[in-house]
Amino acid sequence: MLRSPLAAVIVFVLAAGAGAEEITVMAVPIATFKDAAIGEAVDGTVWRGGMELKSDATSFGGLSGLAFTDREQRLAMVSDKGWFISGQLIYDEAGVMRELVGVTVEAIRNSQGNALPRAYARDAEAITPITRDGEIAAVRVGFENLTRVADFDIVDGRPGGAAREVDIPDWLSHLRTNDSLEAVCIASDASPVAGSTMLITEGDETAEGNLAAYMRGSRDRGEFSIVRTPGLNPTDCAFLPNGDMLLLERGTGIFGFVMQVRRIAANEVRPGAAISGDVVLTASGGAIDNMEGITVHAAPNGETRFVIVSDNNYNEWERTLLLEFGLPE
Repeated sequence: MLRSPLAAVIVFVLAAGAGAEEITVMAVPIATFKDAAIGEAVDGTVWRGGMELKSDATSFGGLSGLAFTDREQRLAMVSDKGWFISGQLIYDEAGVMRELVGVTVEAIRNSQGNALPRAYARDAEAITPITRDGEIAAVRVGFENLTRVADFDIVDGRPGGAAREVDIPDWLSHLRTNDSLEAVCIASDASPVAGSTMLITEGDETAEGNLAAYMRGSRDRGEFSIVRTPGLNPTDCAFLPNGDMLLLERGTGIFGFVMQVRRIAANEVRPGAAISGDVVLTASGGAIDNMEGITVHAAPNGETRFVIVSDNNYNEWERTLLLEFGLPE
């Protein structure tokens, strides 16, 4: 992975209650991935470029999930410390992401509209868009430790306001560890289970040794499972327009973090199924970091792409990466 010496400076506005703080973040373009240049094939994907985000501010980092909130490349992310971080991705004429602008950071709030009071309650792990009448109207957020799911309205491309709690099975809400709910995504319109929410655990095993998951839909509802990849655990999921599901997984190896992305055919995603799919991307070592979030969107040129984000856990030795890939037709 090569890092350009050129960097875009991004101003983040931190908004907690009435207070606000400006911090400077450097966006450093990433030109290659696993020796592939932008536009070249990487496993079953096409590398489309990325950025490393850096800041001296202690408030920046811990990004665990991301979702696009409109057709203008507005992006919302959630952090381990209970923040919504929103901004707009800017692409160059070649269709490569270059900077993130107009960024705001505000506290995730509870159902009374108050900032989450305890660290145990702030650990947001996933965010996924909710579409109504063809427009993104809200986001659904998953939390671990104090395991729960809640919806938040979108206003001007940014999530916020009071949480609206979403009911989940007792067995899931009773998992009060960081191995509980990790991945949340809503099936796209072309899926046989369109509109259903996937709730996938990071480490809760079924009797068969798979990872426990639940499908929450108006018609399609029930438990399913993820066939486990040795040494890896699910961290997020997202649906493609054709109804296939992408599953991001992460683990650790001799040379650092390991990750893979699986593509699961639309007809495999159903209650009662043990789903596996096909691996479309793998990486380890310096090419990646602690990859935790994945989302799908239409790039400015109309191409369907997915973006993955890494969680630096607020550590100096981990990085915050945004990496983007296309999928061959």
